[in-house]
Amino acid sequence: METNRQKKIAGVLQKDLVDILQSAARDGMKGVVISVTKVSVTSDLGQAKVYLSVFPTTNRDLILEGVISNTQSIRYEMAQRTKNQLRRMPELAFFIDDSLDYIENIDAALRGENKDPIKNPEILSKKKKK
Repeated sequence: METNRQKKIAGVLQKDLVDILQSAARDGMKGVVISVTKVSVTSDLGQAKVYLSVFPTTNRDLILEGVISNTQSIRYEMAQRTKNQLRRMPELAFFIDDSLDYIENIDAALRGENKDPIKNPEILSKKKKK
């Protein structure tokens, strides 16, 4: 369970990351919207997992690679912005948040746009049971 301190730090990081990533998207990629859907900070405040949602989704993997390759400069910029709030900037790890895709698939299935998995079970993803 997250402590109040972890939640506060995650909130500060999320707000500043949105500013940094959206300004980078405005400068370099017209028509791309990057949003930070969630930030979770470890209990030792040493690492932060950042979940990004990218629209349109066509270049999502390429954009994630770009963000990951610029992690050090993003972290430096974050440290400059939060130096009065945080003693130490956590390491940043970026991931794609695909929950919107998941919701979209459920909506499409409910509207009957997808094939019926009951009549056609091979369309279901093959998840391994633990």
